[in-house]
Amino acid sequence: METRKLQARSEIQEEHKWKLQDIYSSDQAWEDDVAQTKDRLACLQNFRGTLKTAKQLLECLRLQDQIGGLLDQIIAYALMGKDQDNADDKFQGFADRAMNLGVTASSASAFVEPEILSLDETEVMDWVKNTPSLNLYQHYLENIIRTKPHTLPTEQEELLASASELAQAPGNIFRMFNNADLRFPSIQDESGNEVELTHGRYIHFMENPNRKVRQAAFYSMYSTYGQWKNTLATTFTASVKKTLFFSKTRKYNSSLEAALDGDNVQPEVYHNLIQTVHDHLPLFYRYTKLRKQLLAVDELHMYDIYVPMVKDVDMKIPYTQAVEMVKEGLRPLGEHYINDLSVGFQEGWIDWFESKGKTSGAYSWGAYGVHPFVLMNYQDNIDNMFTLAHEMGHAMHSFYSDTHQEFVNAQYTIFVAEVASTLNEALVMADLLKKTTDPKQKMYLLNHYLEQFRGTVFRQTMFAEYEMIVHDKIGQGIPMTAESLSKAYYELNQKYYGPDVVVDEEIAMEWARIPHFYRPFYVYKYATGFSAAVALAQQILTEGEPAVKRYLDFLSSGGSDYPLNLLKRAGVDMTSSQPIVAAMQVFEQQLSEMESFVNS
Repeated sequence: METRKLQARSEIQEEHKWKLQDIYSSDQAWEDDVAQTKDRLACLQNFRGTLKTAKQLLECLRLQDQIGGLLDQIIAYALMGKDQDNADDKFQGFADRAMNLGVTASSASAFVEPEILSLDETEVMDWVKNTPSLNLYQHYLENIIRTKPHTLPTEQEELLASASELAQAPGNIFRMFNNADLRFPSIQDESGNEVELTHGRYIHFMENPNRKVRQAAFYSMYSTYGQWKNTLATTFTASVKKTLFFSKTRKYNSSLEAALDGDNVQPEVYHNLIQTVHDHLPLFYRYTKLRKQLLAVDELHMYDIYVPMVKDVDMKIPYTQAVEMVKEGLRPLGEHYINDLSVGFQEGWIDWFESKGKTSGAYSWGAYGVHPFVLMNYQDNIDNMFTLAHEMGHAMHSFYSDTHQEFVNAQYTIFVAEVASTLNEALVMADLLKKTTDPKQKMYLLNHYLEQFRGTVFRQTMFAEYEMIVHDKIGQGIPMTAESLSKAYYELNQKYYGPDVVVDEEIAMEWARIPHFYRPFYVYKYATGFSAAVALAQQILTEGEPAVKRYLDFLSSGGSDYPLNLLKRAGVDMTSSQPIVAAMQVFEQQLSEMESFVNS
């Protein structure tokens, strides 16, 4: 059989490529903007030590925005050019230069916020009130002033900045060990072939219908981590202590409070997520019981969690059909949204297909002042159709934010970033579940949706709770060893997975392989974002136009306010349990429907 080779970039049809020329019509135009940015960075230095009047502050902030807009386009053009073929020497060079220019710009503008903080905050807000052109910067300035109690004198800030490279050591050591040095043994695949276990192959093995393959991969993965448990425990706890040091130095009450403050989110939101998920764990136990029933096993083990409950259904979906399915599923968002979405599908936003040297996976990206771009590596299946819906959700969020907001307020935060993408998936899923009559296809779709809940809400909340436990104990001066880290993690798995799952002792080492734990108190955003999206999707499907208007206003708001305020105006109050409860109601509906299929 002839091996199908990847096409070279030059062999891909132009209609299937994104149009980076919409950012720069030529490489020379990119070079011109690089030169212009350097000139403007030199001009920015003229404002150092002069931010004493409303006029000077306004001119400085405007210049800072101009530089930011130029950098947006310079970096996007260079890095997306590299992503379309990582072997392209020209774009490799452009990418290096663009990133270096970004570092230079960050250093050159570092004086701006400390100088603003040195001013009398009442005077600054009076300037905003009495200078119409400064109104644009009200949220930006309020946010800087809000952090003033946690900003140290200049010399101490410089000292912390100089220590930042040292502070990155635990995370860097873990990444190097995990990605470069750690080696796993070989296992036998379903055909009896010896195959080396790797990070990339692990989930593939865990989805294998052959239980012996799953079991071998599971034991090999965690026994390998177990051999390094003391080193990994020391690395992880060093990262936790680093976070604790910086939070105490900045006068926060806890590491959690410090981590959430960037989004102006109170710890109660974090605690509320965990408590609400706890309240709904009996629902998750129903899910694991159903999984046990569908897999027809006497005992459901941790290595049985990822294998599909429903055998693959042949749903071949070419990209043209995927486009129509996404548009059809998103019709509840109204004609205006669909028209704008159609422009994205038709006018060079998307780079569709895999080619030699192209970056894998999928993402949405872009630059202020230009339409968004979406990288795909489209395969003709249902998962890729949902990926398209997901990435176009990000793209439309950016499109509306950039269209309705000036540069300073256009960039939305990570806290809300997954709402638009997940909401798109939820609406498309609802449409497919309503229209699909084939029982096997419907079961497959339900399995897909329930797995999203398991992985994004329940699993990420368990991670979030584990982080909180470890940080709290170390914050209280309680030493955390490999044994105590593993014990806490094992007990959480018992709590979350319930009575129908045999919690194998090997899972106690899973904490050692989670890279997100080196970015503290981050994973909860996956669970809150997913819950908010599902709740908003339900409002759109039940309320219609009023909910659509609130949602489109949210998409158009960018970063013009704090994320909790933006979501509240959209219709979900993440300081309450209501959105998470609403998402759990959807989970229960889909679970009940799947149970009825199985038991009928």
